[in-house]
Amino acid sequence: MFIVHENEKQYRFGDSGSKYLMKGPRMNFAIVQFQPGLDFKAHLHHVMEENFYILEGTVDIVVDGKVYTLSPGELIHIEPEEVHYVINNGPDVVKMISTLAPYKEVDKVDVENYTYQGK
Repeated sequence: MFIVHENEKQYRFGDSGSKYLMKGPRMNFAIVQFQPGLDFKAHLHHVMEENFYILEGTVDIVVDGKVYTLSPGELIHIEPEEVHYVINNGPDVVKMISTLAPYKEVDKVDVENYTYQGK
């Protein structure tokens, strides 16, 4: 058992990116924040499934080439092998929860030159 407060951790890129509150042993749990215009490189996971639950703002999440615009209160579930890309096309900061399970230390595969059709 442990307790961690969000303020004890830092976002990966200063005021944006993932802030992992827990990494393993069975899952990852993170708060993710994106400033307007920022994105996260397209990638996939071979083993882990990923969920995003939107807390604040509106975000575009592209899964296998299809754009989904999500708002606070919505959750998107992404299966292993589904290529996904996240971009904040809105004017406000996006804040969301990310979970990844089952835990695997190295399971992220970047997808180079990713293209998709807009909305």
